[in-house]
Amino acid sequence: MRDQQTRNIFRTSKLEEADGPGLNPTASRTMGEIIAARFSRRGFLKGSMAVTAISATVSPMALLSATDAQAAPASAFNFPEVTAGVDADHHVAEGYDADVLLRWGDKVFADAPDFDPLNQSEAAQERQFGYNNDFVGFIPLDGADDRGLLVVNHEYTNEHLMFPGIVTIKDGEIEVSEADEARVNIEMAAHGGTIIEIRKVDGKWQPVLDGALNRRITAKTPMELTGPAAGHARLQTVADPTGRAVLGTINNCAGGVTPWGTYIMAEENIHGYFTGTLPEGHAEAANYERLGIPDSTYAWGRFHDRFDVSKDPNEANRFGWIVEVDVMDPNSTPKKRTALGRFKHEGAESVVAKDGRVVFYLGDDERFDYVYKFVTAGKYNPEDRAANMDLLDEGTLYVARFDEGGRVEWLPLVQGEGPLTAANGFATQADVLIETRRAADLLEATPMDRPEDIQPNPLTGRAYVMLTNNTKREEANAANPRVDNAFGHIIEIIEQDGDFTATSGTWEILVKCGDPSIAEVGATFSTETTVDGWFGMPDNAAVDAEGRLWVSTDGNSMADTGRTDGLWALDTEGAARGTSRLFYRVPVGAELCGPCITEDMTTFFVAVQHPGDGGEDWEGHGRPSYYEDLSTRWPDFDDAMPVRPAVVAITRQGGGRIG
Repeated sequence: MRDQQTRNIFRTSKLEEADGPGLNPTASRTMGEIIAARFSRRGFLKGSMAVTAISATVSPMALLSATDAQAAPASAFNFPEVTAGVDADHHVAEGYDADVLLRWGDKVFADAPDFDPLNQSEAAQERQFGYNNDFVGFIPLDGADDRGLLVVNHEYTNEHLMFPGIVTIKDGEIEVSEADEARVNIEMAAHGGTIIEIRKVDGKWQPVLDGALNRRITAKTPMELTGPAAGHARLQTVADPTGRAVLGTINNCAGGVTPWGTYIMAEENIHGYFTGTLPEGHAEAANYERLGIPDSTYAWGRFHDRFDVSKDPNEANRFGWIVEVDVMDPNSTPKKRTALGRFKHEGAESVVAKDGRVVFYLGDDERFDYVYKFVTAGKYNPEDRAANMDLLDEGTLYVARFDEGGRVEWLPLVQGEGPLTAANGFATQADVLIETRRAADLLEATPMDRPEDIQPNPLTGRAYVMLTNNTKREEANAANPRVDNAFGHIIEIIEQDGDFTATSGTWEILVKCGDPSIAEVGATFSTETTVDGWFGMPDNAAVDAEGRLWVSTDGNSMADTGRTDGLWALDTEGAARGTSRLFYRVPVGAELCGPCITEDMTTFFVAVQHPGDGGEDWEGHGRPSYYEDLSTRWPDFDDAMPVRPAVVAITRQGGGRIG
C-alpha cells in the first residue's frame, strides 16, 4: 500500500517516493544478494544481460518448460484480456460487468444521512462508508452464496481529494491548508472498517441497510489488547493504566477472514499519525525510531493528546497490531491480538494446516523488512465457533530467513531463545512482540523488498509473497540486473511436505515484474504474456477455489509503466507458469486493493483506492489533481460529486464462474 512517510497525505507520481523510507539498520544480506548468490552457485549466470536476468529469476521448472509454453501454454485462465492503459474510467474483461457496490459516503445504516461532500461531519461519517477502502472480505450468512457480510478496511484519507476549499497550487505543487479539529475528526471517522450485509437481487449485489450486523469501526472505537503483551507497562497510558483498553485502529491495510468467520484488520503505517518529541533519554526512543515514529503526517496530535508522544509516550505502542473483530456481534469489542507481533502489518491471510492448527502469513511493508508467519498453539474446531475465538492469543511467531541454496528457515521469535534475552532488552515475551522488528534483526532474518500480501494456497502447500519494490537497492546483482528494484517480484514458498506449520521449506521466484520487452529490466513473465499482460509493483493477491493466483498492483502509472493498476491472472503451474493476463484496470491515479473472490467463484470484489490521486503525467489531465480540479470524477462522473473510492463487484454476464 501507499507509504505515507514519503507521500505526505497526497500521492506523488515519483516511484522512488512510494516505497517507504527503509528503517532497517542491520547488515544482513538483502533478498537480492541472496538470490544472486544462489543462482551464481548454480551456474545460471550466462549470456547477455537479458538471458542472465531470465536465468537468474525464473525457476528451473519454468526454464525447462519455456519452449513448451509457446507451443501449448495450457493456461488455467480463459477470458478476453483488457487493454492496458490510462484513462478516467475503469475497465473489465469483455463478457463481465463491474458494478460499483459501495462508495465513500454511502449509507451503512438505513437512518444514516445522505452523503453531502460540501457539509461533511464526524457524526455523518461514522454512519457512512469510510474512505480509501483496502482489504475486502466476504463472510457468507447461513451458508448462502447470495447473502453475506462484506468486511472492508479503510486505510487512510486524502484530504486534497476529500475536502473542498483547502488546496492552493504553488509552483505547480499542491499545498493543503492546516487542518482544524472538525476536519481531523472527520478523518478519524473515515478510518477503520465497515461491516455491512449484502445480498444478490436479480443477479446483482446490493447493500442491506437494515442489516442487523452492520457496523462502522473508526479511530475512536473502544478495543481490547489481548495476548502476551496485554497489560504490560509499555502499553499503559494516562487514560488506560491497565494497558488493556485502547481507542480505535488506524491505517488498516490488507487483512483477512479467519476460518471461524471473524474479520482481521492489519495496522500498517502507524507512524504518520504521531507528532511531538519523546522526552530526552526515553526508553522507547530506539523502538520508535525503528518504526519511524513520530512522522507527523497527520495533525491528529494537535487535538488529541494521545497522538502526541511528548504528552503520552506509550500510546504508539498500542498500534501496529493485528485486530480481530467478531462480525456476528455488532456490539463486540474488537481485540488487538498481540501474539502476532507489532510492525507495519500489510495483511494476515490464514490457512488450516494438516494437524488443525491455523497459520497466518504476515508481511512487514517496508523496504528491507521481513516476512513472518504465526502458528496457533490450539487447533481449529469447525464444529464449535466459540472454541476458536481466542486462538490468536497463543502460538508462535516466526520470521523468515531465505538462503542461496533455495531453503527458507522459519526462526521462532521466542523470549529467552538465541539473542532474544534480557541482556538485549527482551525481558519478557511482551518485549519481543512490542519490538518485533528489532527481535527479527537480531535473528538475522532476510531483509526483503517491501513484503506485502502473502497468500497461502491450501491446495498445494505453497505461499506467494508479494514484494512491491525497493528503489534503494544500490548494487546490481544477477537476480536484479538493475541498480534498484523498481517493479518488484513474487516469491513462491514451498513449505516442507506441504505442511504450513513447517519450520523450513524451499523457495523460488515465480516472476520478476516489469516490462519484459526492455532487456535491462530483466522481467521474467512467460513468453506468452502479451503487451497488456505484464505488470509492476505486485501488492495484494487472492487464491481462488481452484488454486489459481490473482494479483493486484500498486504503483503503475503513465510515468512509471504507461498503465494504471489493476487485477491480473497469473499462472503458477505447468507450461504456462509465469503467464499473466489483465482482467480489470482502475481509473487514473487509483490503486487496486482487496481482491476477494467468492467460494463459488461467481463474484470478484475489488477495492478501488484513491482514484484521481494523480494525473500530472497523463495527457488527459496534465496537472495536479485535487477536489476542485480532478483528473477523474469516477465513479459518479457528476460535477457536483468528488472522486470517491469504492468497492466494485465483478460478475460474469449471464452468470457463471470467473476467469
